Amino acid sequence: MHNSSPIAAGIAGIKVKIKATTIIMNKLLQAQDLALEFTSIPSSARAFPTIAAVRTFVVAGVGSGGDYHNVEGGHWLIDTKIATPMSRWEKYRTSRTSFGINVLGSFCVELEASDGTRGFATGFGGPPACWLVQQHFERFLLGRDPRDTNDLFEQMYRASMFYGRKGLPVAAISVIDLALWDLVGKIRREPVYKLIGGATRDRLLFYCTGPEPAAAKEAGFVGAKVPLPYSPEEPDSLRKNVEFLKAHKDAVGPQFPLRVDCWMALNVQYVIEIVAECKRQGVVIDWWEETLSPDDSAGFALIKRAHPDVKFTTGEHEFSRYGFRDLLLGRNLDVIQPDVMWLGGLTELLKVSAMAAAFDIPVIPHASGPYSYHFVVSQHNSPFQEYLANSPDGKTVLPVFGDMFSNEPIPVNGYLDVSQLDKPGFGLELSPNARLVDATGLLGMNPQRSLTLPTETAAVEGNDEAERAFH
Repeated sequence: MHNSSPIAAGIAGIKVKIKATTIIMNKLLQAQDLALEFTSIPSSARAFPTIAAVRTFVVAGVGSGGDYHNVEGGHWLIDTKIATPMSRWEKYRTSRTSFGINVLGSFCVELEASDGTRGFATGFGGPPACWLVQQHFERFLLGRDPRDTNDLFEQMYRASMFYGRKGLPVAAISVIDLALWDLVGKIRREPVYKLIGGATRDRLLFYCTGPEPAAAKEAGFVGAKVPLPYSPEEPDSLRKNVEFLKAHKDAVGPQFPLRVDCWMALNVQYVIEIVAECKRQGVVIDWWEETLSPDDSAGFALIKRAHPDVKFTTGEHEFSRYGFRDLLLGRNLDVIQPDVMWLGGLTELLKVSAMAAAFDIPVIPHASGPYSYHFVVSQHNSPFQEYLANSPDGKTVLPVFGDMFSNEPIPVNGYLDVSQLDKPGFGLELSPNARLVDATGLLGMNPQRSLTLPTETAAVEGNDEAERAFH
């Protein structure tokens, strides 16, 4: 029998431990090598593409792009009898184009990244918006990471504060912002709604704004909204408006929500009276939209005090989180309706939505097509979306942006499956028929970069020339 000595046994044990330790050390070294290999990847391979070019285009003709009102004559949206702030003048009552509602037209912003990826968006503003983008806002975009949407918005908003804050300058910023989100989504190969929190539902429901609520019900929409036809300045308008609303309510029945768009045309006393008369006659209106001027926040408090059981909405013509903060603080509105192509873009809309959620006030965006669809499906506080009827008679479901895109998703039977939004960015592809005109040659002379005083001689000569021209 072979007897192992204690020393031999100890040596064998040490060898086993050394072997095990060696295996562990090799594994650790392999892991370290992998870590070193990862960290040694050149930083340029991990860098996100930056903005290399900013381009603007005017959308030629009518019926295409982000200006909802730039449509053919006879279209219900411009030539139906609709009350407006201009209805106090008789000559502006028959058509909304009579006072220039479509004077600006549509435009498009294209952002090209350093890797060649392009993002784009459309909105309203035409040549003036193109000029603002190229002459003012471009400087804040070139060379920047397109993911820096918060910082880019702040720079553009604050730089234009002395002439902006609302209206066209912020609308131009909105389209830039949407192009940024489209670009980021395309670089990441993800839909925008995934970038802002993901889907909260599988199906997006719609109500329809148009001239025939009964047609909207027949098409499967979950509600309808009709423009109010008569303004307070028109004879016997209150009676005519109530009869108009009663006829449409009778046509859709008691269970189908009927809303009314007053498009900033009324005043406090008129709103109080027409709502009271509808109540008296049993005409149930789901909500009264934009009854007053956007600047009359005190007026909204008065009409809500008079009718606390009635829903009032507004926000389509409000801008930035600052404007919506004032609307929300009063708690005089039951729904807010920002337009993502106007208020400051998706970046600002997300801030407005967060504020509204804190007040438990729903956000139901105004129109905006797929730009709004991506937002709404990502937000629990946005129950459904508006579809603005874009056919001439308002009875057929057509793309919101006309023929600008070849694949714009539209609701069918009143809804849209969220899976239809599963494309990079906003998922929109320019149609070969899109009438885009490069705005570079349309912008005219660049503004003088700095002002210099003329010499005394030049000033005298200039005065002489002016005097000769005058005579």
